[in-house]
Amino acid sequence: MLIIGIILFGMLIGAGAQLVLGRGAKGIDWGLAIVAGLVGSFVGGLLISLLAGDGLDFRPSGIIGSIVGAILITAGWMWVKGRSTTT
Repeated sequence: MLIIGIILFGMLIGAGAQLVLGRGAKGIDWGLAIVAGLVGSFVGGLLISLLAGDGLDFRPSGIIGSIVGAILITAGWMWVKGRSTTT
């Protein structure tokens, strides 16, 4: 049950990242949302939590780090995808 919750949380964070970056008008890419949410949550959430001194507990700093991480992953993916279609 925890794994399903983590996947759903990552998917929501990834979809939110796409909406923040303006991709929501084209529709949400759910595959990208899951990947960006999970990777962004792991990397961003872990780094921010450790830098804030919260450890591995579930804290607001980890949630903020998850959102920032997902936005960075989504922006990077959109940049790479945009470069590959223009050449």
